[in-house]
Amino acid sequence: MSSDVELKNIKKRFGNVEVIKDLSLTVERGQFCALLGPSGCGKSTLLRIIAGLEQATEGSVSIAGNDVTNVPPAKRRIAMVFQSYALYPHMTVAQNISFSLRVAKAPKDVIQKRTAEVARMLQLENLLERKPAQLSGGQRQRVAIGRALVREPQVFLFDEPLSNLDAMLRIQMRVEIAKLHKDLATTMIYVTHDQVEAMTLADKIVVLDRGVISQVGTPMELYQQPANKFVASFIGSPTMNFVAATTKGTDGANVTVDLPGGHPITVKTRGAPQKTGNAPVEVGIRPEHVRLVGAGDPTASLPGTVQLLERLGNATIMYVDTPAGQIVVQDDGDAAAHTGENVGVLFDPARVHVFTADARAA
Repeated sequence: MSSDVELKNIKKRFGNVEVIKDLSLTVERGQFCALLGPSGCGKSTLLRIIAGLEQATEGSVSIAGNDVTNVPPAKRRIAMVFQSYALYPHMTVAQNISFSLRVAKAPKDVIQKRTAEVARMLQLENLLERKPAQLSGGQRQRVAIGRALVREPQVFLFDEPLSNLDAMLRIQMRVEIAKLHKDLATTMIYVTHDQVEAMTLADKIVVLDRGVISQVGTPMELYQQPANKFVASFIGSPTMNFVAATTKGTDGANVTVDLPGGHPITVKTRGAPQKTGNAPVEVGIRPEHVRLVGAGDPTASLPGTVQLLERLGNATIMYVDTPAGQIVVQDDGDAAAHTGENVGVLFDPARVHVFTADARAA
C-alpha cells in the first residue's frame, strides 16, 4: 500500500511555545486515519498544516508523493470539512455544494452532473433548493461534506465535524461518514477528541499528547495493548482503573505485584519485567475485566464496599471503595449488587496491564 500523506519531522511553534514537536507520520492511500487527543494536544494544528492553512515551522508535507510544503491550499487536492458548517446562508444547498466548481469556472453541465451525484450520495436530492436556515444540523453537515466531496479531492480532512450535533445525530453521521469512506475508498484524516468516534470510524488511530505521538495503531491494538498510561486512560469508556502497587518478584515474563490492602497477583508482561522487587508500578485494568465476588472470598484481589450504582439498562456501572482506592466495575444490566454491600473485587490477571514509574507499559 502506497502512502498518500507523509509528514516528516514537523515542528510548529507559536512564539516560544512548541505545539508540535518533531512529528513524523505516514497515512496510506485509502486509509481512514483519526488524530485523537485532548484539547490543546496539537491535532487541529497538524490538520491545518496538512491542508496548507498553517505553515510548519520546520519539516515537510507530501501528498501523493509530491512535496506540498510550500504549495497553497487550493492546489493541494485536499478538501476540508470544518467543525462549523461554514455554509453561505444566502445560497441554496445546490449553490453551496457547487460553489468551488463555479469559482473554478467548470462547465455548466459538469457542475450540474457533479452536484446531482453528490446530492444523491448524501441523500440531499429533495433539499437542493433550500437555504441553510431551513435545514437541521445533520443536514447542514451533509451539505458541508458535499461541498468538499464535489471537488473529487485526493485527501479528505475532517476537523471535529460532529461536535455541534446531538448524540443521536452524531451516531447517524458516523454511519454516513463510514459508508462514504467505504464507497469512495479515499484517504481521510479525521480530527476528534471523542475516542468513540475514532474507534468506530478509523482504520488507524494516532494518539497525540502535547504535540507528540503517544501511539499509532488500530483501534483494538490501542485498546488491548496501550503503549503507556496516557493511551490506556484516554481509550475506553468507562476509563481504565489504575492502582498504585509494588513488584514482589519476577519469573520469566511474569511479574507478581502487591496491591495495597489486597492479595498479590501475577501478570504476564509484554516486555522485560521489573528485575527487582519493591519497585513502584501502577496496575491498570478496564472496568469490564473486573467482577465482584462475595465478601471474604479468598480469590478476591481486593476487599471493597459498593458506594454507587449506575444502571444503564444494558450495563451496570459500580463504584467500589477499596484499600487501593476507588475501582469501577462494569457488569450486566441486571447485576444483583446494591449500594453499601461489602464485596470482593476480582481482577482478571490475563487482562491486567502494568505501567512502570515512567508510565510506559511493562
